[in-house]
Amino acid sequence: MKSLQTLDLNLLKAFSVLMEERNVSKAAEHLAITQPAMSGVLARLRDSFDDPLFVRVQRGVVPTNRALELAPQVKKVLNEVEQLLQPPQFDPTKAELTVRIACTDYAMRAVIVPFLRLLKIQAPKIKVAVLAINESIVQNQLEQRQIDFALVTPDFQAPDIHAQNLYDERYICAVRHNHPIAQQTELTLEQFCQLEQALISYHGCSFSGVTDKALQAMGLQRNVSLSVQNFIILPELLEQSDLLAVVPERLITHLDNLKRFKPPLKIQGFTKTLIWHERTHKDPAYRWIRELIEKACLVEEK
Repeated sequence: MKSLQTLDLNLLKAFSVLMEERNVSKAAEHLAITQPAMSGVLARLRDSFDDPLFVRVQRGVVPTNRALELAPQVKKVLNEVEQLLQPPQFDPTKAELTVRIACTDYAMRAVIVPFLRLLKIQAPKIKVAVLAINESIVQNQLEQRQIDFALVTPDFQAPDIHAQNLYDERYICAVRHNHPIAQQTELTLEQFCQLEQALISYHGCSFSGVTDKALQAMGLQRNVSLSVQNFIILPELLEQSDLLAVVPERLITHLDNLKRFKPPLKIQGFTKTLIWHERTHKDPAYRWIRELIEKACLVEEK
């Protein structure tokens, strides 16, 4: 009994051409092979289907009954194989899938919020699940399909991980609008060091960060009395106190109730990076989502 293991799919293409041309020489020319090679292909076809398939006549060949029976089936198989080789089409207006993104609460505000605004307009049926990020397990989560994307900093490195830098973030100083210094146009370094401040500690319980390293290099220190682990709560804390905070600018971009000052010293910012696994790298749906996330960040920047 014949099996698929013994059949070369290229033979089906040759069969289809022979059905069309009804001539071995013309079929060889169509397939860009020699006539002896085409005769060899025909011999293999006959062996595979245990039938002459094409019989010589005065002006070429004619198909046998078995060949005529096979013709529509072979055409269908070739069409299906052709479809398999075509890249899948993605229509965001009709797409129904769930995208899982791991990030900090800062990235939720700075990236996810503007991304969702665009997504709901362009792909209303796509669902988004946002997870709190734990960078120690991100690689495993991406590999195991537990998440599709993560928002990290560029120093994250792992095998089979692709990355795209989205934007460079900078720090600004923020206080409530009726803060004692709110009427000033500039913040002096002396005021900055004296004012009571809140600090965001990603891992918790720390009262120093990149700002304090910059101050230490100048032989100075500031007055940090509050350390919080979450970015999102900080604007509310500032609104209800005389605290000052050094915050990523995108965190408070749309908050009109906070006064902003340029820091009186140079504070190193950071880059926000989108990462994803090799398994989704060429998938048109996830490529479209990556591009939309990048576009959302550019729109937010403007």
